Amino acid sequence: MAGRLDGKVALITGAGCVGPGWGNGRATCVRFAEEGAKIFAVDLKSDTMVETLERVKAAGGEVELYLCDVTDRKAVEAMVAACVDRFGTVDILVNNVGGSAKGGPVELAEEVWDRQMDFNLKSVYLTCRAVLPIMAEQGAGSIVNTSSTSGMRYTGSPQVAYAASKAGIIHFSRVVAVEYAARGVRVNTVVPGQLHTPMVETRLAGQRTGGDVDTLLASRVKRIPMGWMGDGRDTANAALFLASDEARFVTGTELVVDGGMSVRCD
Repeated sequence: MAGRLDGKVALITGAGCVGPGWGNGRATCVRFAEEGAKIFAVDLKSDTMVETLERVKAAGGEVELYLCDVTDRKAVEAMVAACVDRFGTVDILVNNVGGSAKGGPVELAEEVWDRQMDFNLKSVYLTCRAVLPIMAEQGAGSIVNTSSTSGMRYTGSPQVAYAASKAGIIHFSRVVAVEYAARGVRVNTVVPGQLHTPMVETRLAGQRTGGDVDTLLASRVKRIPMGWMGDGRDTANAALFLASDEARFVTGTELVVDGGMSVRCD
């Protein structure tokens, strides 16, 4: 049986993960490989991609690892050129790089604001800038950008730069989708909510609950109408639909993956 992405080349940024388990990028690499895509997996550090590589190969996928700072224009251009050199083209781009910093506009340092904008939003602009001419020339392509429910609503803590940058991704995607629609390129956004990814244990618990993972998990689940948290595999399945030909008439929109949290009024 043919996979939904057979013969496609998928360039996926943020393909590593801060710990064992299912982060969004790792899960997307594995899920796309299961559906027949060739994976060009990108992250800043090689050690974060060891498990990604193992899982993709276990799924029978073909994968190439590449290290890149996606906030650097020249590095991004070299990354895309390396993907084309290795696999011949870029059919799918998944932008999954991102991270949050706590603070409102008064207490947040200017350099932290700038770093958040570069890391979360400029990275999307730079990768799209480098990939879009390839997709436009071949008359086909799908871009899936990863935002966050923090870009749609207040999610329980003041993280103004993160929220603003993630909101920016949504509208950036809409504008680019309209511009490139007639050239065969679709651009959509997957919007994950409060997921249980390895980042909860390795980073967020220390930032928000003094390292108490159980307390953090309980507070996150409390916001979700379904009463449980998804993980990176749920993001990956949403991205798979948007990247596949099943979404051939879908562009300039968002697919929210949050168990109903973003539609609650409290």
